[in-house]
Amino acid sequence: MEPTEEQRDELIETVAREIQLRGLTSSAVHFLEASRPYRALGANAMLFFDPVLRGVFGGELASASEIMTDETGIELLIARLEELDEELAWDA
Repeated sequence: MEPTEEQRDELIETVAREIQLRGLTSSAVHFLEASRPYRALGANAMLFFDPVLRGVFGGELASASEIMTDETGIELLIARLEELDEELAWDA
């Protein structure tokens, strides 16, 4: 079952905030940008990393892997992470 656009946006916001809270915003953006050529493997990799993601983001975010398998979701996550990074830079 595909998530609605609203659910996807909510999930992206939650994941982006969790990444920001851990101080991994820049690293996550670099990783996501560098992994562009390998996104076709993303769905299979997410099966492997699912236990780690559940540990980091909590068990209730099982659908976090859906962001990684969706090109649009990844682009939106990158954009949101960059926005959060800019907001943090202005606050400093």
